[in-house]
This record gives sequence, structure tokens and C-alpha cells, in this order.
Amino acid sequence: MTGLENLANVFEPALLAEMEEFGSRQSFLEGDLIMDYGSYIRNMPIVLKGTIKVYRLDENGNEILLYYLSSSESCSMAYSCCIEAKKSEVKAIAEDAVELIAIPHDKLDTWLCTYPSWKNYIMRSFNLRFIELLKSIESIAFHKLDDRLLAYLKEKQRLSGSSVIKASHSMIAEELATSREVISRLLKQLENSKKIILYRNEIKLLPSFG
Repeated sequence: MTGLENLANVFEPALLAEMEEFGSRQSFLEGDLIMDYGSYIRNMPIVLKGTIKVYRLDENGNEILLYYLSSSESCSMAYSCCIEAKKSEVKAIAEDAVELIAIPHDKLDTWLCTYPSWKNYIMRSFNLRFIELLKSIESIAFHKLDDRLLAYLKEKQRLSGSSVIKASHSMIAEELATSREVISRLLKQLENSKKIILYRNEIKLLPSFG
């Protein structure tokens, strides 16, 4: 059961054995496309290692970062697409080196009836993603961009476990649905306030960042 150890506290041993038997292991490098708009989803991914960022297009064709998926987490939208044989309405990209196990669509419903832990996992995943979507909507609608930038950097730090954030100004601008010039100005203000240090495609968060 190599590679599934971090799922041992989530699923019962019999289900882990089935995952090992029927699931397929996949590996991705930083920046790799894992799921794209308009593609049919035949498998539901569960993250074993690394972080995935999930985007959606708005009505103007701009990409908006919806949420991140990290170890032991899955995309509820992928589950929905598998069950309903629908095309994907989201795009998923590897934030760093990612390892996942892809669960075939024909097992998704079967396991709901067989394993209580699987039903709990699916319901919990939908609930978590719904809460994150509400937070994203609230952030865009009600929070100032400088507050959203601070929250973005803190989330990056939490996911990576590092005070050094690897991200270009352009990438941050895309994920926060704004312009590179605005992000560069806000980051410079944070640097002048001694909260961060800017490097090429990297941002170091200082202790005063909070």
C-alpha cells in the first residue's frame, strides 16, 4: 500500500486495498496541466503529495482561482463530472510536484454503498469546496485587493510550509484576476513596509508579515 499511507486515517483497510487494485498512480511536475476545460473526466483524483490549483473561467473569459487541493483532498467538481459524464468546467494545474491516485468512475457510486468512509469523504469534500467557493466569492465581492493579496500570500505559505513564495507578479495577478501593475505596486508597498523582500519570481515573507 505504498504511497497511500496518508489515507490510512481516512479510509478503512478494505477500501485502501481496492484503491490500490483499481486506482492508477499519476505524477505531474510543477506547472503541468492535470485537468482542462471541456475535457471529459473519467477518473476522480485524490492527491497523495503536492498541491493542485483549480481555476474556472468567468463570463468574460478571465480565469479565476477557485481553490487549492493538497494531500488527501479531491476535487468535488471532478467527482460530479465523472458521475454525470459531463465535460469539465474547471482547469487544474500542479502547483508543485504532484502525485495522485485516479479513481475510475465506475467505482465512485459502488463505494458509496459499500464503504461508510467513502461516503463521508465525498460529502466532506463537497462541503469543504463549497465553503472555499463562498470565501472566494466573498473575497472578490467585499474585500479590498490588498487584503486579498495578503490572504493569498498567507495561503501560499501555509501550503508550502515555507516563507519563500515562488510566484511571479504576473502569475499572482492572473490568480487574483487583476493586472500585473497593480500587484507589483502592492508588493512594493509591502516591501517598503518591511513585511516582504522581493526577488525575481520569489517573495520572502518576513517575521513582521504576520
